[in-house]
Amino acid sequence: MNARNLIDLDHISQNDLEEVIRLAGIIKENPSYYIDDCHGNIMATLFYEPSTRTQMSFQTAMLRLGGKLIGFDNPSNSSVSKGESLKDTIRVVSNYADIIVIRNSFEGSALAASMYSRCPIINAGDGGHLHPTQTLTDLVTLSYEKGRLDHLTIGLCGDNKNGRTVHSLIKALSKYEGNRFVMISTPELKVPDYIIEHLKEKGSEFSFADNLEDAISSLDVLYMTRIQRERFASQKEYEAQKGVFVLDEKKIKLAKPDLRILHPLPRVDEITVGVDDDPRAKYFEQTEYGMFARMALIIKMLENRNSRLPDKVCDTHDCKCTNLRCITQTEEYLPAIFKQTDEYLVCKYCEHAMKK
Repeated sequence: MNARNLIDLDHISQNDLEEVIRLAGIIKENPSYYIDDCHGNIMATLFYEPSTRTQMSFQTAMLRLGGKLIGFDNPSNSSVSKGESLKDTIRVVSNYADIIVIRNSFEGSALAASMYSRCPIINAGDGGHLHPTQTLTDLVTLSYEKGRLDHLTIGLCGDNKNGRTVHSLIKALSKYEGNRFVMISTPELKVPDYIIEHLKEKGSEFSFADNLEDAISSLDVLYMTRIQRERFASQKEYEAQKGVFVLDEKKIKLAKPDLRILHPLPRVDEITVGVDDDPRAKYFEQTEYGMFARMALIIKMLENRNSRLPDKVCDTHDCKCTNLRCITQTEEYLPAIFKQTDEYLVCKYCEHAMKK
């Protein structure tokens, strides 16, 4: 694997991605072969946001590989509570660890961390932006459950605006030939513009729907997500969106026999418990696939680690990203990095587009 960090699956080659997926399958079939693969290595898990599956999956993956763990799962128990910057935290922790896994509520935080780390960084979720290792989990799951990653009709239902897992999955599956996307949400929770632009650039077919019952019969994969209360400005706004899309036993009868239902979890009320025993529901198996995916990723990234700091990025812009959830809003020392298009400046951290 040539990539030093995993910030966005878009930043690694298709060959690297296929290599990790393939190794995850080998580990699944032969886990005992890898029990000492990371002996002597330390992983730091820095979780600024709550997590159950992602954090435990990474920790279990490292322990099963024979490695050790340090880190925190609550920033109030670290020097972050005293006002320590992300840069300083990363510079210190990367002196102790061989690889760092970070989750942070600000978009672009993982990219920012990678600029100051002496060891590889893995993005375990940066706000409502991206969640590449959940997507890696999803790809490993689909490669087993569908036998392919191309020529699929994928329905994405729920909070498509704030769902970082949705954004990462669309970007990853758009690399494969013949995939079609059906985005099922309310108008208020439709996917961000940068995802639409990405699909257009890739030439991927996509459509929108506001009714799960009408869309489900055409799907090969249904990716359900919860309405994320923590991403709303008020309880009132959240309540207006909650419970609009619910997958139940009545709707599942309209689906194909070989449909595969995925969910990044946690579930709230968007899938009824009556669906759990349907053989098409794979969201609990998905969590085990995720452990094997992360084991493979850790092995491959440690093979390519190095101790030097990355080259400094020149600050070529005097403007500031206007996305209030961007990491540059709180970590003001960060260089202002933008990708330029004819009409827009696109923030390299959070992919928010601003008019020139």
